[in-house]
Amino acid sequence: MKLFSVAFVAIIVISSIYTFLKHNTRMRNAFSKELFISFLIIYAILMVGFALIYFLMSRIGFTVLSDMSLQYGASLDRFLRSFYFSGVTLMTVGYGDIYPVGVARFVSLVEAAIGYLLPAAFLYKLIK
Repeated sequence: MKLFSVAFVAIIVISSIYTFLKHNTRMRNAFSKELFISFLIIYAILMVGFALIYFLMSRIGFTVLSDMSLQYGASLDRFLRSFYFSGVTLMTVGYGDIYPVGVARFVSLVEAAIGYLLPAAFLYKLIK
């Protein structure tokens, strides 16, 4: 059941990205408030989605973070720690206070790549 939850969240994140990028409207070559708000919303969806993936992976039994902070404590604290790690990874900040281990390395690599490439995609959509 928990593995199903991880897969379900991953499908929602992927379908959200696909739906957003598929939407094809003509934009002017100027700042678009709607596009900027969409940009913030898609980042928030990605951050929460990946935070849920990390949180659910830890619930299944995977060791996700180097400091083992997702293995112990209250659920809210563990989710907030997942959210923090997701935000730092998505924004490609990488403070170094925690880092992924095991399978989570691949997941965080995908998240960082999305966070790195998404601004370019939005700029392309704005210019197009």
